[in-house]
Amino acid sequence: MSPDRADLGQIVAQSADAGDLHAPVATLLLELQTLLGTLAATVAGQTGRGRQPFRPGSLWPDCLGELAYGVYLLADQTGVDLHAAVSAIARKIAPAPEQRPQPDEDQWPIRGG
Repeated sequence: MSPDRADLGQIVAQSADAGDLHAPVATLLLELQTLLGTLAATVAGQTGRGRQPFRPGSLWPDCLGELAYGVYLLADQTGVDLHAAVSAIARKIAPAPEQRPQPDEDQWPIRGG
């Protein structure tokens, strides 16, 4: 892994230590809720409440980055290896081909005639 793609959990933990950003879990959750609400309000405003397509602007990466940083900070504060947790979820959602269940004929939505 390249140096710029180092373990994000470690990067967040080190910066949080340096910036003295650690807070109680409840406070971190409220902050995450605020960040997510701001993102939702931005999209709703830019799309006329969903009537027009959303086009991410130049601030979108920063906004998503702040939200992701907060999630990593919450994981650090609660002792969760976020990389492992997200990887496990991804494997559940899209298992390797050999682990995917084969469709049962009785469950197939279209029957041959």
